[in-house]
Amino acid sequence: MTQPAATAAVVRLTHVSRTYQAGALEVRALHDLTLEIPPDRFSIVIGASGSGKTTLLNLIGAIDTPSAGVVEVCQQNIAALDDDAVADFRARNIGFIFQTFSLIPVLSAYENVEYPLLLVGMPAPERRRRTLAMLEAVGLAAQAQRQPNELSGGQKQRVAIARALVKQPQLVLADEPTANLDSATGAAIISLMRRVQADSHTTFIFATHDQQLMSHADEIFAIRDGELLEHRQVTA
Repeated sequence: MTQPAATAAVVRLTHVSRTYQAGALEVRALHDLTLEIPPDRFSIVIGASGSGKTTLLNLIGAIDTPSAGVVEVCQQNIAALDDDAVADFRARNIGFIFQTFSLIPVLSAYENVEYPLLLVGMPAPERRRRTLAMLEAVGLAAQAQRQPNELSGGQKQRVAIARALVKQPQLVLADEPTANLDSATGAAIISLMRRVQADSHTTFIFATHDQQLMSHADEIFAIRDGELLEHRQVTA
């Protein structure tokens, strides 16, 4: 479905390819991918292991760079930014939820969630208010001072989700965000992300196999062997 011309896409990929060298072998992760994602969406990327889902998220998140084509995020051509500007852009505009949590082990749950706000120079009173509110929202207020090695896998995942949402970014990229959660906690987290989307007009892009999360999708992108196989709008 073509989006109205007046809608500025949060993500736009134009003929994007990504290849890697593995010794003498060239591995094609993505090939000639073109897609747009408008604001205020729950977009799901599906595909088998090795299909290119994580590579796609890394390109959109400015963690990786394309071998060919143009990646625009929040109306910014990522290739036009130097390394410092890319880091600042990510800090201000993009939240990440990694499948492996990527929490800082020497920091408490509170400090892990607060950390993105420190990076953008938010004043201490507002940092504290937002951090406590987000820990409460994910059900971890009582674990605020625990370090990651004192938390269960599901609790670590909730800290990671709180950290991604606390700065109210324009875009959240999530690789299997509900993989370590039971169904009830997963449903609560999905509800929280929907509230953030409604309140802040945040766009979420998920790589997932979770049917519960997929049932909330506004659109689904199916990828196979690095190519866009299908783009399906989901109607309520």
